Amino acid sequence: MSRTPSADVMVGPPRNYLRPCLLLLLAEGTSHGYELLEQMSALGLDRVDPGGLYRCLRAMDEEGLVHSTWAPSTTGPARRTYSLTALGRDRLDATARALVGAQLMLSTYQQRHARLATSVHPLP
Repeated sequence: MSRTPSADVMVGPPRNYLRPCLLLLLAEGTSHGYELLEQMSALGLDRVDPGGLYRCLRAMDEEGLVHSTWAPSTTGPARRTYSLTALGRDRLDATARALVGAQLMLSTYQQRHARLATSVHPLP
């Protein structure tokens, strides 16, 4: 009997990873949507849907995590710029703590898998 990889294998960043990435980038400084979109690949998100990014920013604005204002641009029309609020900073810090816990859990998993991979365990 041959074994094939299961369709339920997880690949990619965690669900809703866009939100903490946006909070982190905005903690580093005020920005507009297109700049944020360009910076996503540095955080592991290579193909972010621009519409999804703007919907996420709008939802975070409504939740009070970010604040948006229109700012004039020297190269074109005014742009909506986003900055982190105090509530957004609290959420960023809470998310960072949760990710540390997840990182420890994943590290334990990887260490155990590495031990298993180096030992001889015949499959049933």
